[in-house]
Amino acid sequence: MSSNMLEKANLTSRFESALVYATRLHATQVRKGSDIPYVSHLLSVAALVLEDGGSQDEAIAALLHDAIEDQGGAKTREEIRQKFGEKVVNIVDGCTESEVIPKPPWKERKQEYLERMCYASPEVRRVSQADKLHNARSILADCYRDKEAVWNKFKGGKEGTLWFYRSLLAVYQGSSPSFLSNELERVIRLLEQLTQE
Repeated sequence: MSSNMLEKANLTSRFESALVYATRLHATQVRKGSDIPYVSHLLSVAALVLEDGGSQDEAIAALLHDAIEDQGGAKTREEIRQKFGEKVVNIVDGCTESEVIPKPPWKERKQEYLERMCYASPEVRRVSQADKLHNARSILADCYRDKEAVWNKFKGGKEGTLWFYRSLLAVYQGSSPSFLSNELERVIRLLEQLTQE
């Protein structure tokens, strides 16, 4: 095994610290429209990043990808920088849609995110893809259970949400198709089929 592969395979106490920190930051948060603890999403995104060959820094950023946006803005960014370093905070920043409150209008935020993904680093793209893949899988699971009612919890509704995921997929596949983008494509196709039934 090469030293690079060994480096990617080993998770150190930094990852453990990030897991504890993320769990505490998001302790009272639940997934949109549910009572599922938000940390389940963070764990899933980190797992997808690692399964795609991501580094420890990328896995830590996956655990923290919503921390700046949802849990404290600039103050949280500085804590992440101090605890986990510049590389991690840069990935988290790249995945952050907005940190201002109130958030800008939905379409404006999504357009700006799409534009940033066109020029994002491979590390940011990997974490972003893992995030959006897990979100899309969650929507698909909810579609099977709740049918059309699932779209009511999204500001963009069915059409806007599917537009955003299709647009992101085009950006991801345009840079370098991967397991994550291929899986996202499969899930989007299933979502589209379900919405046409």
